[in-house]
Amino acid sequence: MQNEKVAVVTGSTSGIGLGIAKELAKQGCNVVLNARKQSAETDQLCNEIKKESGVNVMFGAADMSSADQISKMMAEVDKKFGRIDIVVNNAGIQHVAHIEDFPNDKWDQVVSTNLSSAFHTTKAVIRGMKDRKWGRIVNISSAHGLVASPFKSAYVAAKHGMVGLTKVTALELAEFGITCNAVCPGYVYTPLVEKQIDDQAKSHGIPRENVIKDIMLVHQFTKRFVEVDEVAKLTAFLCSDAAGSITGAAIPIEGGWVAN
Repeated sequence: MQNEKVAVVTGSTSGIGLGIAKELAKQGCNVVLNARKQSAETDQLCNEIKKESGVNVMFGAADMSSADQISKMMAEVDKKFGRIDIVVNNAGIQHVAHIEDFPNDKWDQVVSTNLSSAFHTTKAVIRGMKDRKWGRIVNISSAHGLVASPFKSAYVAAKHGMVGLTKVTALELAEFGITCNAVCPGYVYTPLVEKQIDDQAKSHGIPRENVIKDIMLVHQFTKRFVEVDEVAKLTAFLCSDAAGSITGAAIPIEGGWVAN
């Protein structure tokens, strides 16, 4: 159990991030959900998690491509709870295009949201974690942080960068009771992947079902999407005391993709 621990999960109002936030709440963590804007829907999610798990739940509004907004959000969390023990860097976006057609603004947006945001949240919590001699940082990278696919130059570059940031963070903080690991999922069926199916279908000029069978799951030897709950439970384990000697790892959870 993680009673009284405070966990910030970025990009956590749907998909993998929401699954992780709910799992950490089940383990007894007070959780902070994040999206760009607060709304009736985000308030409802916070209330549902609080009711289900009996923990404190806060919503932190921030565009994760903005260093200033990230800094403001993290300061607000620290002010409310007096500490941040766990950070799960999950916020991510995708854009699919040939390199020669890849819009410059899309490159900047993907890299800042998927990679730079993890740097800014990590930087914001290090001093407090060092003072308490305990902390957990989990970066949700991707199988694309370990291997590449065509048409995803910004995403693959950012996710590879996240694995590198994970290793540096782990080494710098290893003597302070703080771990940093990367979780590298294959294709998990989420709203982000649903959008990728449509984008890939347009890029390749093929039906959706062919994208799923011949592109997305061709390297996942289980021939199924990874479950959100599987990623959530792995992440929660990495945030536990039992995982205190696991740091600097990039852990695949992708149905055998990178074993091939």
